[in-house]
Amino acid sequence: MAATEHPMQALAAYLPEGTFEKVVHYLNHYKVHLTVSKARKSILGDYRNAIPGKNHRITVNGNLNKYSFLITLIHELAHLLTFEKYGNRVMSHGKEWKHLYGSLLATFVEHKVFPGDIQAELRKSMLDPAASSCAEEGLMRVLREYDTRKDNLCLLEELPFDSLFKTSDGRVFQKKEKLRKRYRGEEIKTGKVYLFSPIYEVMALGN
Repeated sequence: MAATEHPMQALAAYLPEGTFEKVVHYLNHYKVHLTVSKARKSILGDYRNAIPGKNHRITVNGNLNKYSFLITLIHELAHLLTFEKYGNRVMSHGKEWKHLYGSLLATFVEHKVFPGDIQAELRKSMLDPAASSCAEEGLMRVLREYDTRKDNLCLLEELPFDSLFKTSDGRVFQKKEKLRKRYRGEEIKTGKVYLFSPIYEVMALGN
């Protein structure tokens, strides 16, 4: 799916029920150019501040489930609010962004637009948000439950020790022991060892 600018009404299809009007209020008030992007492995969304002749710009991956889409959009809107208030004088994910993200997220959580399991994880997130929701393992686990499942894909932590797995770039690894927070993965072709997050999505190949 190529990146595309969507009419406001079409945006409703990407959002949980009951959130469209609130989201559109922010987009219109701050004159945001919102683009729904093709899937990107390294990021879920991004923000570019307004410059002369161009509005604020936000992109969000279009392959996300509705709850992930909204959380990512809120994350990027918090960057916009941080820029509006502080310009470039603060760190991108510093205490100022964390405060604004937590406050913005709370306005959606309090209206109970998220299922209970996601809401519980978001309440934890509001206390000390990570720079990316991908870094919040508990949140990523519950959000994944609302994804459309793909055959043979699973989280690395779900595989037995010594299982073989394939990554999205086609490389094959064998799962090894866990070192603190990450698993060792030995690449079959080269013997090189890499560290993987427990919630890294892989294709199971067996033993």
